[in-house]
Amino acid sequence: MSRIGRAPITVPAGVEVKIDGQHVAVKGPKGALEMTVAQPMKVEINAGVITVSRPNDEKLNRSLHGLTRTLVNNMVIGVSEGFTKTLEINGVGYRAAKEGKNLVLNIGYSHQVIVPDTEFVQTEVPNPNQIVVKGIDKQKVGQFAAEVRGKRPPEPYKGKGIKYSYEVVRHKEGKSGAK
Repeated sequence: MSRIGRAPITVPAGVEVKIDGQHVAVKGPKGALEMTVAQPMKVEINAGVITVSRPNDEKLNRSLHGLTRTLVNNMVIGVSEGFTKTLEINGVGYRAAKEGKNLVLNIGYSHQVIVPDTEFVQTEVPNPNQIVVKGIDKQKVGQFAAEVRGKRPPEPYKGKGIKYSYEVVRHKEGKSGAK
């Protein structure tokens, strides 16, 4: 039995879960999310606890069991607490700013890079070298953060670029010079 799949999901106060066959809808203080669960999985709610079960031990069902439980759990956490990813900008003259709903990046190109917020993801710039990406959908927050990081990934010689706050950039030595 899947250790992750069999773990129950407790629904926090203020979060409303509706299950209609394979369709799961979660509504909370931060917003609402919906998902259609894979066909063989069964999602049930009893007394504020969500459980995910599988019909048998076939390989496909075993692999979908933990995945389904994690996706439903991420929906519950997203509408109650939300998800954040923090990015750091390193480099001389590299900085970020917020103009309306646009994230404006000065990251060493001859032009400014403008990344607009989406309806699912918002950005904040607490200081010029830090970007905070927030949202209720974990997948969309992670994808948006990866796209912003992709505008100027950190390079290994000086460490310049956009990196995650927890990321460690290993530095290379560079040229040896004259012998």
